[in-house]
Amino acid sequence: MRARMAIRLLALDLDGTALDAHGALTGSVRAAVAAVRRRGIRVILCTGRRFRTALPIAELLHLTGPIVVNNGVLVKEIESGATLQHAYLPRGVYGEVLALVRTMGPPLVYVDAYHERRDMLTERIDQAHPFQREYLSENGEFCDVVDDLAVAAPEEIIMLSAMADEATLGDLRARAQAALGERVKTHALMNKNYRGQILEFLSPGSGKWPALARIARAGGIAVEEIACVGDDWNDVEMIRHAGLGIAMGNAVEPAKQAAALIVRSNAEGGVVEALERVLLHA
Repeated sequence: MRARMAIRLLALDLDGTALDAHGALTGSVRAAVAAVRRRGIRVILCTGRRFRTALPIAELLHLTGPIVVNNGVLVKEIESGATLQHAYLPRGVYGEVLALVRTMGPPLVYVDAYHERRDMLTERIDQAHPFQREYLSENGEFCDVVDDLAVAAPEEIIMLSAMADEATLGDLRARAQAALGERVKTHALMNKNYRGQILEFLSPGSGKWPALARIARAGGIAVEEIACVGDDWNDVEMIRHAGLGIAMGNAVEPAKQAAALIVRSNAEGGVVEALERVLLHA
């Protein structure tokens, strides 16, 4: 852990962290976040979720200002939905990523079009992996099915993703890394609310930590004054770099190794324990 300074900013992951094992925001977590805010600590949600599904949680916590979504590709303003920061997928690699993912089925292409009531594009749903079809059966309201993703995708592409079993996505990720190297960033995540895993293809400049660090710099907040709480691979970087990095008891091993503190799991209310520790450093 870095030299001890008072915490002024708390970055809080959602699934697997602030939300319990059933994906719910409990009253005790809401009270703990309110206590942190009363101490003058700025709270920013940093999540892999898209803005539309993260917004209700931000509103329950009475948060305003920026929210980091889509694993740091976007920073949105909670009140207006305006995009404050972005690291869109470069158009130069879009076609190559699309071709790779199509070898296992049509991907989901996430777009920055919240106000147009569109979050995703895809092609033939019946040709997708069964896990992805299950997801779309419950989350297809803001997904447009198009004939050809190569033609239909707009300029503001957040990312491409695919849902499948671990072995299938592991092979796809290895082929993508061999073909594209550092021209694209990949995230492999557990699909906490559905079966299987998610493999995301994003801009090399994206990430929760880069987005959060820019917000902090704009607010005159030093790295040592940031606390981060998370559980998954996409949280490791911010846990490692923050002045106070906290991993959940259910976190992946790299997140635990990067952390200065490990608390109970999200099923055991560990985030309340984490926020109590943040208050001790305020």
